[in-house]
Amino acid sequence: MVFSQSEMVKAGEMVGPRIYSTGTILYGADGDFKAVINSLDDARSNLRRLKAVGAFSVKSYNQPRREQRQQIIEAARELQMQVVPEGGSTFFTNMNMILDGHTGIEHNIPVWPVYKDVKALWNDSKSGYTPTLIVCYGTQFGENYWYDRTEVWKNDRLLNFTPQGIVDARSRRRTTSEYGDYGHIDVSRYVKQIADGGTKVNLGSHGQLQGLGAHWELWMLTQGGMTPIQAIRCATMNGASYLGMDREIGSLEPGKLADLIVMNQNPLDDIRYSDNIKYVMVNGRLYNAESMNEIGNREKPRLRFWWQMNRGEMVSVPVGNVETYLFGASDGD
Repeated sequence: MVFSQSEMVKAGEMVGPRIYSTGTILYGADGDFKAVINSLDDARSNLRRLKAVGAFSVKSYNQPRREQRQQIIEAARELQMQVVPEGGSTFFTNMNMILDGHTGIEHNIPVWPVYKDVKALWNDSKSGYTPTLIVCYGTQFGENYWYDRTEVWKNDRLLNFTPQGIVDARSRRRTTSEYGDYGHIDVSRYVKQIADGGTKVNLGSHGQLQGLGAHWELWMLTQGGMTPIQAIRCATMNGASYLGMDREIGSLEPGKLADLIVMNQNPLDDIRYSDNIKYVMVNGRLYNAESMNEIGNREKPRLRFWWQMNRGEMVSVPVGNVETYLFGASDGD
């Protein structure tokens, strides 16, 4: 469904960000969606299937043998696709993924400090790094820090787009820890060391808390010593390059897609200003960031979400050329 959703956003049938996906992961462990890869032909079959529905990259995850991972890489080279793997929080698996030429490493390597051998290997490769501090391996999830240290349930902008119950369940009764127990800060320090050697670090927030999680990830990169502009580059230009999309997105230049944000405060002064956004533009269509009402060349109010409807109230919702009527739930239904 993610590829059809992506196409609907591009066509203006849905409101949302640009969506890029690997499609179903090529999972190596036993389960309902295991991808069996025991030969190069097996790998080709899986990648051709995903490319046919719109993928230009695939996710290689927990294929247990190195030769299986190499077969996926070889098939991807033939089909001009990228391979973004997960190493399952296993340091040695991550290292041979770099040696084998994966596009990058997803999630942080679970050991620190990082010494010269690891930094030299990574910096001499072309593999990127998406540390995903929000679910930091080897220590507490980074997201716990923000639930602990900020009053997330009072974030009005977040609550405009997320049901209060979802936010409350995660944030009102949260665990707390002493500052030094948040190991994602140590991980962020070694991420900066790897970045300083030339490896492109990217921002990825794992879908932990849509809308705010990416900002937390940005802020956590600076906790390890990155400057605001270095962290912003991880969130924009580096990520675009990692996707192979740096000619289309990632920076404001003539000829690129008209995707941008307009901010109320300068995040170079304080990275925590990054979530203070006034406008969002997607492909030249301008939206008020607080309401997501379309403004500018045309005025189009955003429809209400299901949880914002009053009980028993009928709401007209246009779906294509058909006008559909939705009813709020009545008591007992």
